[in-house]
Amino acid sequence: MTVRIAPSILNADLAHLMDEVERVLAGGADQIHVDVMDGHFVPNLTWGAPIVAALRRFTDAPLDCHLMVEHPEAYIATFAEAGATFLTIHVEATHHLERHIAEIRRHGMRPGVALNPATPLTTIEEIVDEVDLLLVMTVNPGFGGQAFWEPALDKVGRARALLAQRGSRACLEVDGGVARDTIPRLAAAGADTFVAGKAIFSVADAAAEVRELRRLAEAGAAGRMVKQ
Repeated sequence: MTVRIAPSILNADLAHLMDEVERVLAGGADQIHVDVMDGHFVPNLTWGAPIVAALRRFTDAPLDCHLMVEHPEAYIATFAEAGATFLTIHVEATHHLERHIAEIRRHGMRPGVALNPATPLTTIEEIVDEVDLLLVMTVNPGFGGQAFWEPALDKVGRARALLAQRGSRACLEVDGGVARDTIPRLAAAGADTFVAGKAIFSVADAAAEVRELRRLAEAGAAGRMVKQ
C-alpha cells in the first residue's frame, strides 16, 4: 500500500503560505489539501479557487481540493480552471452525485466523494466504482484541530473492504484528528491517504513531521499486511 501524506493548509500560516507549502513539500508531502468551506454546509468560511490558482502557479504538486459547500456543481468548472487535481464533493451536499462526479472527470480532474462521520457507507455503494478518492471524515467537518472520532476506525476498515470487494484502486483518505497517535491505527484499518493540518503546521519543523507521520503510517500499514 502506498502511503500519501496530504498537509492541510487550513492550519498553515496564511501570511507565509507559499513558504509553508514549500516546507512540507521538502519533507516529502505527496499532495496539498485545500479545505473549501462556504459557511453554509459547514459552520466556517475559508477560501476558494483563487487560492488554488495561486498554489498552482507556485507548485506542480497535486492539489487535493475538498469542497464542503452547498451546490458543489456550481464550482466544478472554476476549480478545474484554477488547477485542482482532485475535486472531492460530499454525498450529503447533492441529490445528483453521479452526475457531478462525471462532470468533475469531464473537466479533467480526479473525482472524489466524502462522507461525514454519521453518513453510512451504503450511500456511496452505487458510485464507488466511478471515483478516484473516497474520503472518510474522522471529525465533523468545519474546523481544524478537532479530536479524533474513534468510531471512524471501524468505518475506515469497512470502506477498505468495500473498495477491495469492488476491485477499486481509489485512494482511501481520512481527514480529522490525524496525528502521531492516530495515523498508525488508521493505516492499520486500511487508509492510505492522510490529511493532517494542526499536527504538521503547529510544530517547528513541519518537514520532519511529514516524514515522521509517513514512518508511522507505513508501520501501521505493514502491521495490517502481516495480519492478513
